[in-house]
Order: sequence, then C-alpha cells, then structure tokens
Amino acid sequence: MTAGLMANAQVKTPQASPRQILNQVVGLTQVDINYSRPSIKGRIVFGDLVPFGKTWRTGANENTTISFGDDVVIDGKTLKKGKYSLYTVPKAESWDVIFYSTTDNWGNPEEWKDSNVALKTNVKSEQLNRTVESFTIGINNLDNNFANLEISWEKTLVAVKFEVPTQKTAIESIDKALAGPTAGDYFSAAQYYYQSNGDLNKALTYVNKALEMNKDKPFWMNRQKSLIQAKLGDKKGAIETAKVSLASAQEAKNMDYVKMNQDSISEWSKK
Repeated sequence: MTAGLMANAQVKTPQASPRQILNQVVGLTQVDINYSRPSIKGRIVFGDLVPFGKTWRTGANENTTISFGDDVVIDGKTLKKGKYSLYTVPKAESWDVIFYSTTDNWGNPEEWKDSNVALKTNVKSEQLNRTVESFTIGINNLDNNFANLEISWEKTLVAVKFEVPTQKTAIESIDKALAGPTAGDYFSAAQYYYQSNGDLNKALTYVNKALEMNKDKPFWMNRQKSLIQAKLGDKKGAIETAKVSLASAQEAKNMDYVKMNQDSISEWSKK
C-alpha cells in the first residue's frame, strides 16, 4: 500500500456501546437524553458487572446526560431546567437515581461532590419477564403533565416519574397572547421596518407604541425613533427626539449612545 493510500485509509468497525440520542416533548417541555448502550453479551449485569451499592455511570463511555427545557418536579422536589449527568446506585430492590450538575466527566467524577447533586431520589426496581439485551433509557407513560424516565437492562427496570409545568406554561402563553404585543414586540417591528427600508410610517407608529408602553422611555428606543424620523425627512423632530435620547444616555453613562446622538444632532442640524 502506498503512503498516499495509507494516509487516506480509515478502518470502520461497530462501536461496542453505540451512542443514542433521544428527543422527547412531554406536554410542552423538551427533554433530551444522550447516552451509550452497552449490551449484556452473556454476562451477569446487576450485582456483578454493575456492582450493587456503588455509583454507576448509567451507561458507557462519556457521561449519560439528560436535559430539561423547564423546571420539573421529581418526588416532590424541583429540578431546575438545564443539563445533568445521570448517575445511579443500583441495589437489589431499589435504585438511587442522581442528577449531577457537571457533565464533562468520563464515567464517574474523579472527585464526587455532594454540592453537585442537583437532585437525588430512590425508586423501586421492577423485575421483567424478558431480557433487555442492550441498555436502554426511554421516556414512557406520556401525559400532558408527567412522564416516566425509564432505565432498563437485563431483567431490571426502574422508572422515575417527573412532572412538567404544562398548565403553568400554557396559561402564561394564553395570557401573553391575549394581552397583545409587548413593548419589545413593537420595538422589534419598528427596527425591522427601518432596517429593511420598509414602511417608515409603520415603523414610527410602532416605535411610538413601544415608548408609550415603556414607562422608562429607554434611550435606545428614542434613538431608534430619531433615526426613523430623520429617514422620513423630519429632521426637526429627529433632533428633538435625539436630545431626549442623549439626556437619558448621559444619565445612564452609556457613552456609545451619547456620541451617536451628538453626532446625529450635529449632522441633522446642518441640513
């Protein structure tokens, strides 16, 4: 084989523990799991390959991770939204299931820190009447308000019920939609019309609505209004608005906006 062929050659073989990525929406909450799947291959797993009473990486290779898009409740305790390593302590009749806040370990952490345990719960294990050859994590028994995080291998299954804030999220979404656009929505619309050379009269209407709805009248909103006015040809109005923005920017000690307003006032005053 020539040197060139050797450089380009790649040996491809199956992974002993293939990687699995699971994405599931529970109610309105996104849940993502990333883990490796070892197989039994004729071995005795629990109590031997995976000893009872010792912390297990819950899979193989890199950390098994799980992330929740919202705060969830497990065993009456709140687990904040975010990404966690999933560790377990298998026992003959029950398992400890641990959500650990660092996810950059290979297997178990070199130094286990209780301060990194975001939540720990204990669940009874179930004996299956069939053999699960490949280690499996799934999300089952889906409901709008909860689901089970299920871990199964060999003839053992453990299920951790977690509750999701579907009702709270839905009600907040309904209330927000029925309340109409926010100041930020109007401001974003005004920016879009201005930056895309769209309908500048609409841009002015929307930025005015944004200012009406924001009691603080922030300098960046007035800055945007002055730019729209200037583009519409209303230099006098643009200067007046820029002066308001300038005063607010000076009070906030935002020197970037101070300079931008000063430069614009100077430019528009010459025409």
